[in-house]
Amino acid sequence: MKEFELKADRTHWTIGFDFEDHARSEGFQFIAGVDEVGRGCIAGPVVAAACILDPSRPVPDGLTDSKKLTAKRREVIADELKRTALAYAIGQVEADEIDRINILEATKKAMLLAIGSLDPSADYLLIDALRLKLCPLPQKALIKGDSISYSIAAASVLAKTFRDELMLEYENQYPAYGFAGHKGYGSAKHFDAVREHGPCPLHRLSFRGVVSN
Repeated sequence: MKEFELKADRTHWTIGFDFEDHARSEGFQFIAGVDEVGRGCIAGPVVAAACILDPSRPVPDGLTDSKKLTAKRREVIADELKRTALAYAIGQVEADEIDRINILEATKKAMLLAIGSLDPSADYLLIDALRLKLCPLPQKALIKGDSISYSIAAASVLAKTFRDELMLEYENQYPAYGFAGHKGYGSAKHFDAVREHGPCPLHRLSFRGVVSN
């Protein structure tokens, strides 16, 4: 596939199907957007989603980078994506493996797990910021891809809503840490709880501030 560069200034790019349309013009049919969430957390898994949108159906109203959406809007969009996408899948890597292989490699592994679970399988990938050397599929890494590609934005919403639901479940298992509020990110209250109670099995022991020296 020939290298494709939008000629517009990056600061003026808007979300759309530019990259997907170009891939289709090169003969690809199943273009998957891939994104992750939880990379910067100190507890819980890193989660990735892969999503192949149906080009014959409109995208959910307001679809964009999950960080720009309210929790309620993300849930509405995620529900619609699950009904209308050609395929979507989730991959996750837990805290103990993150400690063992490092967060970058864990993020890539979560992405590979999601991609490998798609049915139908993808034949081209649009990935937020990363390249997956272990994946033989043609692919393009897009900086801030969740703000310029609908497929990556869809993956970002699916990953975020999945992980948020998971962290709400963990709140019931480990109520001392407040996972329902911070979702595993390193807030002041979260670090206070770790100092008071010590880390739980969900914590990433290799991350700064989790284990006292």
